[in-house]
Amino acid sequence: MDELHKPFKPPRKLIFLLLLLLHLSLAAGWMLSYWLTHLIYRTWFPQYANTLLRDFLTVELTLVVIFVGVNLFRVLVAPVRRQMEWFMQLIGAMKQLATGDFNINLEPNSRFTGQFTPLVTSFNEMASELRQMEQMRQEFISNVSHEFQSPLTSIAGFARAMKNDQVDSDTRKHYLDIIEIESKRLSRLSDNLLKLTSLESNRHPFEKKAYRLDRQLRHLILSCEPLWLAKNIEMDVDLPECDVTADEDLMSQVWINLLHNGIKFAPEGGTIGIRLSLLNDRVRVLISDNGPGISEAALPHIFERFYKEDKARTRSSGGSGLGLSIVKKIVEMHGGTAYAYNRSPSGAVFAIELPFS
Repeated sequence: MDELHKPFKPPRKLIFLLLLLLHLSLAAGWMLSYWLTHLIYRTWFPQYANTLLRDFLTVELTLVVIFVGVNLFRVLVAPVRRQMEWFMQLIGAMKQLATGDFNINLEPNSRFTGQFTPLVTSFNEMASELRQMEQMRQEFISNVSHEFQSPLTSIAGFARAMKNDQVDSDTRKHYLDIIEIESKRLSRLSDNLLKLTSLESNRHPFEKKAYRLDRQLRHLILSCEPLWLAKNIEMDVDLPECDVTADEDLMSQVWINLLHNGIKFAPEGGTIGIRLSLLNDRVRVLISDNGPGISEAALPHIFERFYKEDKARTRSSGGSGLGLSIVKKIVEMHGGTAYAYNRSPSGAVFAIELPFS
């Protein structure tokens, strides 16, 4: 925008051209006024051929013609000048975007921007999207830093405590167990971040093939048996025969994440339900538990990265807040949908719908 404030020094040729145009304008105005005055006197006052009043009227008409001409010129030229100013503002806004400042909103004016009004609207939309992406990036970095900082602090604290020679063997073993747990948590967090980044880059290996979905679910339920037996959880399973065309490895990640999520929040001696059904051209899988459920405020954000509900999703549960984000991304890659809702009287239901092969 500094270009607008620089002193303007026109060249001599431009000055001579402007003086010439000024004299030509005066001459044209005088000639037009003289012709109008002659027409008036010849039509209505033929007896007054050459008088001082006629010369005075000619001068007045000349001034009027020049005044009207100057205003017409202003009306015609002003939009061009304002349009050039707007172009300079657009260039300045682009430079502002290049520096990483996305707080930009250009005001469109159809009188001056004309056919470029859609360009202004699109530019504002682009700036708004970039601003939202920058906010998401900052939140993501903040969440990642926070999630890594917590286990690192625990590891450093208990490692420092173990340097004390007065710590007995049982306490030392307890500290080592905590360090091992926090290290595994860091490892899972790192793996999930890498997986989510790979999925969102659209470069993750993705090979669809036909297979039995009901067999896959039964196999994964049995593989999680030690986890749900440890909490005396009853598995309520209804899996009719069903074929799908999908990436079997990626879908295994979906079902494992949802099963672990259900086992984590189901109460001791609770129940987890797995239902498979066909709905026209869709396959629906419902995985439910009779735990505390999901608050209404959390439901719209449950699949967001690093989102944790205050009461249920605490750090003590060991979750990273990335499992459901991975679920949603994989399901969307298959052209399906993932959503959650609460059931009565208690518990949460996670629903996955996939195209039927």
